[in-house]
Amino acid sequence: MKNILITGGAGFIGSHLVKHFTLKYPNYRIINFDILSYASDLSRLSTIENNKNYNFIKGDINDTNLLNEVFKKFKIDSVINLAAESHVDNSIKNPNKFAETNIMGTLNLLNISNKFWQNSNHNLFYHISTDEVYGELGEKGLFSESTAYNPKSPYSASKASSDHLTRAFHHTFKLPIIISNCSNNYGPDQHFEKLIPLTIKKIINNEKIPIYGDGKNIRDWIFVKDHVDAIDKIFHSNMLGETFNIGGENEINNLDLVTKIIEITDAKLGRNPNSSVNLISFVEDRKGHDFRYAIDNTKINNQLGWYPKTTFMNGLEETVESYIYKS
Repeated sequence: MKNILITGGAGFIGSHLVKHFTLKYPNYRIINFDILSYASDLSRLSTIENNKNYNFIKGDINDTNLLNEVFKKFKIDSVINLAAESHVDNSIKNPNKFAETNIMGTLNLLNISNKFWQNSNHNLFYHISTDEVYGELGEKGLFSESTAYNPKSPYSASKASSDHLTRAFHHTFKLPIIISNCSNNYGPDQHFEKLIPLTIKKIINNEKIPIYGDGKNIRDWIFVKDHVDAIDKIFHSNMLGETFNIGGENEINNLDLVTKIIEITDAKLGRNPNSSVNLISFVEDRKGHDFRYAIDNTKINNQLGWYPKTTFMNGLEETVESYIYKS
């Protein structure tokens, strides 16, 4: 029996994780704690909302009193922290909000976990982070767990800070922690502010598809269900104090990605092949736009036997179908 607090559980990755843990581990009690911001949606969890081992609590990770009540009531022994502001453009417009949630919110969770777990065993604070904390790469190279932090945006700086705080609590207070840093996630139920669902939506509606700069910026993409499988393995690994990088091994530049999405979406809509290419519209580049991210999966491959299972084209097809179905 575990009593797991999953913060940000109504978000994109969080909702997939909550469903996975609720259904796979019926003996675990899953407490989904989410503020229900613009990017959260409880309808993502409609299929499990009545499960006996699932509970939802609306709340802010900066609300110390509420979190104290939740830890007491549900005897929380594990935290998986996914609560975060995550859109780089928004962090440029309002960096204070990102510091409030990603830094101070994580610190609040760490303090409360440390208080409640002083004299108990089998606890874990699992902090989910991003590869953006490492900065950017040139045309070659990969981020490993030993890569020095070099965040370039307010978003990545706030996540880097929360990573450092989590490690500091492990070193100073012996809090049992694990951190993972993942590449860009994609899949069904992602908010439309992100590149892949935004592109699909624009194609469906015959609207201009915005691409920053020349479209040559490169990202590594991981299918959200593969990421959830990795989180599951890491959570149950008992490798306290460790960091794991999680990548999808799908490097592609933004222009080529949009072109692939057009190919798939036009075909599924019964349109002429690539007829939506004329919707591509290059716009002013994002401030401080990192050129390339790519992750080295060697550690999680070797130590936990995890590999991404979903091919990029299969993942994109499932994603496109989910948005067409909802439209």
